[in-house]
Amino acid sequence: MTFSLVARCAETGMFGIAIASSSPAVAARCAYTRAGVGAVASQNITDPTLGPLTLDLMSKGRSASHAIADIQRSGRFMDYRQVIAIDTKGATAIHSGPNSLGIWTQAQGLNVASGGNLLANDGVPQAIIHGFEAAKGHLGDRLLAAMRAGLAAGGEAGPIHSAGMQLCDTVDWPVADLRCDWTTACPIETVAAAWAVYKPQLDAYVQRALDPREAPSYGVPGDE
Repeated sequence: MTFSLVARCAETGMFGIAIASSSPAVAARCAYTRAGVGAVASQNITDPTLGPLTLDLMSKGRSASHAIADIQRSGRFMDYRQVIAIDTKGATAIHSGPNSLGIWTQAQGLNVASGGNLLANDGVPQAIIHGFEAAKGHLGDRLLAAMRAGLAAGGEAGPIHSAGMQLCDTVDWPVADLRCDWTTACPIETVAAAWAVYKPQLDAYVQRALDPREAPSYGVPGDE
């Protein structure tokens, strides 16, 4: 039903997550990032409380592996959950319950982890890892390259209809939170098109929040 990755940029410390699913609005329920803490995907018969809870644990100094271990002990119906986490050191941990749907599996790399369920084949998460590691540039570009690699490797067993990408940096809010909640076209490419527009403006949106006096113009009629 879902495939995703969480990642950290080794150069900037930025965290990100990208996710796609046959279900509607997958990123609204499953994607979580927090500046200076990490990123978490909570998926497969989703419990949306697990993402923030895992981030809370890591914000208190727990590593990704320790936070996932805590979640495994305290979470409800964990046999049905899939939770993927990355921490400030780029260390990753994954819980995939045995009742995850269909073909499910997971993979980990340097500063990146991926997991999925109801997949077309068990090679999809590893393809996502390879796609991320081979890509260059901004973390957002690398996340999208990874998702395209996962889709090319087979993706979900059926067509995907929603996708999202969230990035966090040094401020208290996500610096990018782009979603396609439903389409019969490719939701990954819909998010990629939004990213192509948003990426050049990302820093300006942050600056407008921090100090609008120093922010660039809005680029709309009437703005000078």
